[in-house]
This record gives sequence, C-alpha cells and structure tokens, in this order.
Amino acid sequence: MTMKETILSRSVRLMFTVGLGLAAQQAVAQDNIQRVEITGSAVKRVAIEGALPVQTLSKAQIEQTGANTVADLVATLPSMQGFVTSSTSINGGGGGVQTASVHAIGSSYTLVLLNGRRMAPYSSGSAVNLASIPLAAVERVEILTDGASALYGSDAIAGVVNFILKKNQTDANIELTYNRPTKGSAGATTNVAISKGFGDLDNDGFNVLLAYSHDTQKELNASERRFAAPGGVHDFEEGGKRYSLYQLSGNSIPGNVTVRTANGNPAFNPSLITTGKCGAANTFQVGNRCLYNYGAVVELLPEMKRDGLFGSTNIKLGNDWTFFAEGLYSKFTSTARYAPPAQPLSLNINSPLYKAHVVPALGKLGIDPASVNSATMALRLVDAGGRTDDWKTDAKHLAFGVRGAQWGWDMEAAFTHSETTAADHAVAGYTSSDKLDALMAAGTYNPFIVPTAETRAALASAVLHQQLDETRSRINALNLRGSREVFQAPGGAAMLALGGDFMRQKYVYDPSAIAMGANSLQPNYTDSPIGGIQGSFPTDATRKSWGAFAELVVPVVKGLELTADLRYDSYDAVRDKMNFDSAGKLVAPAIKGNEASKSTYKLAAAWRPSDSLLLRGSYGTGFKAPILTDITNPLQGGGVANAHPCPITSGPLLALCDGTKEYNLLNGGNPFTGAAGLKPETSKQASLGLRVEPSKSLSLGMDVWDVKIKDQISKLPENEVFGNPAKYMGLFVSYYDPIQKENVLAASLTPFNLAQSHYRGIDWDHTYRMGKWNFNWTGTYMLKADFQTLPTDPVEHSVGRFDSYNAVTFRWISKLQVGWKQSDRLSHSLTGVYKSGYQDMSIAASSQAIRDEAGNFVSLSRKVEDSLVWDWQTRFKFNANLTLTGGVKNLFDREPPFSQRIAGGGNQLGYDGRYADPLGRQLYLVAGYKF
Repeated sequence: MTMKETILSRSVRLMFTVGLGLAAQQAVAQDNIQRVEITGSAVKRVAIEGALPVQTLSKAQIEQTGANTVADLVATLPSMQGFVTSSTSINGGGGGVQTASVHAIGSSYTLVLLNGRRMAPYSSGSAVNLASIPLAAVERVEILTDGASALYGSDAIAGVVNFILKKNQTDANIELTYNRPTKGSAGATTNVAISKGFGDLDNDGFNVLLAYSHDTQKELNASERRFAAPGGVHDFEEGGKRYSLYQLSGNSIPGNVTVRTANGNPAFNPSLITTGKCGAANTFQVGNRCLYNYGAVVELLPEMKRDGLFGSTNIKLGNDWTFFAEGLYSKFTSTARYAPPAQPLSLNINSPLYKAHVVPALGKLGIDPASVNSATMALRLVDAGGRTDDWKTDAKHLAFGVRGAQWGWDMEAAFTHSETTAADHAVAGYTSSDKLDALMAAGTYNPFIVPTAETRAALASAVLHQQLDETRSRINALNLRGSREVFQAPGGAAMLALGGDFMRQKYVYDPSAIAMGANSLQPNYTDSPIGGIQGSFPTDATRKSWGAFAELVVPVVKGLELTADLRYDSYDAVRDKMNFDSAGKLVAPAIKGNEASKSTYKLAAAWRPSDSLLLRGSYGTGFKAPILTDITNPLQGGGVANAHPCPITSGPLLALCDGTKEYNLLNGGNPFTGAAGLKPETSKQASLGLRVEPSKSLSLGMDVWDVKIKDQISKLPENEVFGNPAKYMGLFVSYYDPIQKENVLAASLTPFNLAQSHYRGIDWDHTYRMGKWNFNWTGTYMLKADFQTLPTDPVEHSVGRFDSYNAVTFRWISKLQVGWKQSDRLSHSLTGVYKSGYQDMSIAASSQAIRDEAGNFVSLSRKVEDSLVWDWQTRFKFNANLTLTGGVKNLFDREPPFSQRIAGGGNQLGYDGRYADPLGRQLYLVAGYKF
C-alpha cells in the first residue's frame, strides 16, 4: 500500500465512523430523542435502543448518587470492578490515581473519553486518572459495556466510558456540597462549583461556557476507625474459634540485628536483650526480636484537593458550519501517609555503635563477637515520621475543530492536545542515606534506643523535603470523520461513516538525583532515599500510530438493523531517547519493541419484532498495543517484597538468604524485537441481549457478554514467584542495594505475554414505574474471570475469591434504587448496593500471619462476608432557582467486612480498602442556585 493510499484509506474510514454518528444524531433529533455519542442510544426505550449495551447517567441521576467526585460516581456502577482507588496510594504507590474498569477486566482495557476524545493517560499506557476530571463540569456519562476496538482502536477491549461536559449553557449555576462522617470530621469533603454561559448558539450564533470547581477531602487514619485501629494485631473469630491476624514487620525500632557467623545467622533486638522489653510504641516481642505494627499507623484515605477549570466555545460559521473549542485544566493534589521508613541497613562491626549496643547483647546470647563476619540492621525510622508523599498532578486538555455539512456529507475535523504532569514530593518520613550514616557514625543519632523528642530532633536534618520524581504524559491527535446516506434499504436509509485518526504519544519520567543514586549519569553520587525507591533511570519514549475505520448501518427490513464496523490500526516501534545498556550506561537513542498493526471488526444486529421487544447481539475482535514503559523501562530497583521465606536452597545465591524477610524486587521492560519482544494483546468478544417492555411502566433489560483476551501482557506477581521458586529460579539475581551498600537477593519482574484471560457475565437493568414511585434494579453477575500465567499452567478461577494476583472479582454486584416523588417540589430516594462475599486470601502457617488462641501460627481459609449498604436522599426545590438536597450515605453505619488479606491494595489491615468504604455513615448537604 502506498503512502497516498494509506492516508486516503485512513481518512475515509474516520469520516465514515463520524458521519454515521452524525447521521444517527440527525435521525434522533427528528424524533426529538436524545442521541448517544458512543454507539447507538442509551435511552431506555425499545423504539430507539441500539444493538450495543449503553448506559447513560444524566445529570439528575448523577446527583442522585450523592457522589462527590468522578471516581466516586464510577464506583457506584455495578458493571465496574477492578479499578484503582485512592486508598491504593497509601503504600507509597498509586500517586492518588483513580481509574475506571468495566467488568473487572482492568483499567488498561477500559477507554476513557472526554466529549468523545481521548485524554492523556496518567502514565505511559492508556488508563486515565479520573481524579483529573471535575465532576461539576460533567453533564452526563455514557458507558458502553462492550468491546469497541473496531471504532476506537487500542484499549477499548472491555468497554468505553465517555464523560460529556456541559455545553450551550446560558445561565449561571452555583453549587455547594458538604459531606461529613458521623464519626468526626476526618474524611469530610467539600465541593464548590460555579459555571456561567454566554450566548445561545441557535439564536445568537455563539455560546461560551466557563466553569470552575474546587474540591477537598480530609485524611482518615486507621486510628480513627475501630475496624482498622488494631492494624496487624487484629483479633477475630472464625468458625467459633478465636484467631489473631499477626502481620508485623521485622524492620522495627529500636532496630533488630542479624549477624552472620559460621554457625548460623541469628536475629535479635539488642535493646530487648539488654533491657528485657521492646519499649517503643506499636512494637511487639516475638522471640528475640521486636516487630513493628505498621498497619496501626497508616491512613485509610489520603488528603486530596482539586481545582478544575473548564471552558468551551461554539461559533456558527454560516448556516452549515460551526467552530468549536474546549479546554480543561485540573490541578489535583493527593497527600498520602503510611508507615515510617523500613529499611535493612549494613552495620559496620567495627563501629562504636556496634560495639556499644550489639556486642553486649551477643554476650548475653552466648555468641562470641569474634565469630561474627558481618551484620545487618533492620530499622524502622519512626523518628523521621510516617512516609508522606505529596503528589501534584496537572492535567491540560484542549480540543478544537469544525463540524458541518458539505457535498452531502456531515463532517468533523478536530485536533486534540492532552497532557498530564505528575510530581511526587517527599513531605516526611523519607531520609537521606548519606546523612543518616553520618549521624550514626558521629553518635548524634542512635537507632538502638526507644524514640524520644531528642532522637527526632537529632534525625531531623536527614529527613528529605524535596521532589522525588516527575512524569509527563502527552498525546496529540488529529481526527477526521464524515457520514452520509448511501442507499435506500427496505427498512430505510443505509448510513455510511468513514474516518481516520493520527496520534503521537510521548512519555517522560524524570527521577531526581537521589531517586537514581549512583549510575552512569552521576557516577560519583552516593546518596539514596531510605524508605523509597532507589536506582531509578529516566525515560523519554515516543510512539506514533494511525488508524482508519468504517461503519455501515443497514435497516434490512422494518425492525431489523445490521451494523458492520471495520478498522485498521498501525503502531510504530518505540523510540527511546534515554537508552541504557545492561550495565546501566546511557547509550545512543534506539528503536525498541516491535511495530504492530491490526485489523479489527464488529458485527451487530438489533431486531424489534414489536414495539415492546428488542433482541440484540454483537460479535467482534479487539486489540491492545503494549504500553511504552513495558518496552523501554531499564532494569531497576522496584522496592521490597512482602515477607517471604528465602527461595534459594543451594548455589551461589544461598549466601544472600536471610530466612523469612522482605527481599528486593527489580522492575524493567522488554525491549526486544521479533518473537522475543512484546506483541499486541488480542481479544474476541460477544454479547447477546434483550429488552422487554410489556407496558409503559415496566422495562426489563438483560445482556450476556463474553470476552477472551490472548497474549495478555503482565508481570508475574511476587507471591507467584516466591511461592514457586523452582519454577522461576531464573528470575532471582544478586543485586547491589545502594542503601544497604551490599549485594542482596532480588527477584526480577519483567513483562511478557500471558496465555489468555476469559471473562463472562450477565448485566441487567430493570425499571418499574407506579404513580409517584420509581424502582430501578441494575447489576452484574460474573460467570467467569479466569486466567493463566503461562500456557502450561492450570486455569485460575478468580470469581468470588482472592486470587494469586491479590485481587477479587465479585460474583454479584447489584444496586436497587427506589424513588418517591412526593410532589413537584419534594422527592426522595433510597439506594441499596449489594456485593457478594468471597473467599478471603488463604494464609499458610509458613507466612506467620495468623495465630490461634494458643499462640501458634496456623493456616486459615475463610470467607469475607456479603456487604449491603443503604443510602437515603431527599431533594427539595424551593423555586425555579434554589434547590436543596440532603442525604445519608451508609444509612445503618455498616463497617467494612473483616479481611485477613496481607497483600494487595494499600498497607491497611483488617479490611480491604479497594472494595469497602471506611468512612461509615455520612451526612451530606447540597445547595444549588441558578440565575
């Protein structure tokens, strides 16, 4: 194919799809019915509902949820599972990111659009940080719960979430919201939103809309909730017996020590041995060591602030054309705190510190100090405070273009520039390795005594207050599309839409000097951040892609409509400006990974044998290109694992074993080309549904869907690697830890193509109206969520259980809403959300995490309880201008169900913050005024 033909085919396909959407808009407008911009219609009527399952949340429905943010809104939908929550940022990762995920398939497989256009992802992939979208600017949300790669290209395997922002508003709106838990003000939120429109597009030929919003959320700590306050020492009952979750860390204060001798490597706490007690807060004696209860000192929800500014303009250019432009700026800050820094440190056996505190303890233990070859200290720097990250995210989104009619075509051309910048600032907790070493060498700071005000003051100069890193993600996209009638079919006019798009994506990761440590860029640098990621490398990667698509809708006969979509996408290989060799030396820029191209298609049908019945179905294919960092990331430090028994039983790595401890992790990309490199993930999906409306008051809808993904790209979970050391022995390496200043054992976790994943379920949406009453029941029942790590592995079934990837897929999630319109001015609603219970994380006795009444470590399998939470809302309209809304979330103050999980999500213990709200009962009030 020539370049001329390629550009032409791409443009034709893009124009084709857009045109079809515009033609559908005209047809719906003629019937005075709202148009849906994703695919088909979201109006719950057989007469216009299309072949694909689309759910629309109007502004009124959004208000009824009581949601304060876009992420809160998405979390209320039963079809959403497996998304990232703000609580995930409470373990040093996440950056305050909140995402969407349709049917538990994953955030990277759910395409998020803003007014039908792509946004810059928060990282190098496709997942968008919902925290960057101000809810006050959203007019409605459209959710397509079916694969849509044949229209949108990569990333739409699971579905599409399209946020439609306000437009053509002429009045001024002011909305104030306050939400507060009944157990104190921790976790309270406030929202202020102001918008004003100028000019009516139809009458004045123009419209300008400006909107501003300011949102805040206070932090919530584990100590402020009964179910989380115990942290890692949590008593519970199961099967009539008493147990205790005993999840503590060997990194403690005063510091524990491991000495290496010819006769073994004993571990002990010098302070405990010499004084007979641990002494510090949140520490517990276990044998000769003091272990630290980190789960008791974390946050449950971070402090968050958001300022959002949205502006749009539409200007008529004659009778047939309109110029449009829209811009969004969002400044989002998430401040998350978790346990003080935990770090094994090498200990000089000839130092005064060692001789003053360790040698006397050796004597009491009967260990000859002369037999010690080396020593390591496992330290918890409580004196530095809890590790606190201040993530600042700036999102900018600009789109402009023209739409109109020419030569019988409805056309649109648009350019989109979208970028996200996220910076991680160390506020507290993290310390400088060089400064800590100097303080201990000088005798200024003593890690072998109980923390006091004096020790905190002594360590203060080593605490970091600086930016740790910054990421920048940007896309530039050009879209062309057009549509028109092409022929008359027996059932009506057949519509053809053609379109094409071109996109350039760029991702830059810029770590600070201390986050990198000594490398080829700064060979004489010595410092490292204690408590943080070290050994990072910068990244500067770009990739270009283009796609073209076509869609044909044919009304075969009256009541039967067939739709065919066809798309072709091409992705270049990745250009990496910051290219490092295997020794960590910066070399010339390189092209990495494989070029990728893919054709996808979709066939769909909608049959209406009568006005009261709709039958629909679809079958299609999809794909997802590898993300930039999965290709370009150099092998670098990835933090530490959870505590695991040493996986090495023989060979040269055996000397690096230290019993059960938190071993190091390494992360990196797969830069290879050809068969060794990453290839796109592919999918096949199908859906079959119906809607029955036997009367105007009753509407019943149900859809069965199925998604299969092949060659899925993922990294092995650490539990899988450490739990099967013989299988993954090649992943364990010797790694020089710049903080410990010695070689340690590490597991390399790099991406590859998995065998397959398979998801299947049923969605339903039933509505019944009876006078002033309205009942709506929606839900998702998962039939299957299976995956294989490798083709030779058995299939893992994750529905209703905590799987090896430390995640849960709920069998049932459903929502029941009951509305009562008491009068034209007063209305009420009651909403219940149900989540089925699931098999909790299975704990083995070797994990030393569960104790029985006798104090013995035991294995335990249990089930997490079902969850049912009810919300109430009352809305009173004083007049045409003023409306007050009050409500109660979690009406019966139900606490999150207990979970014994010790991995996945944040560092909270006793419950799973990804799946349950820790706030408890909340009261909220919303005041809206229009003028």
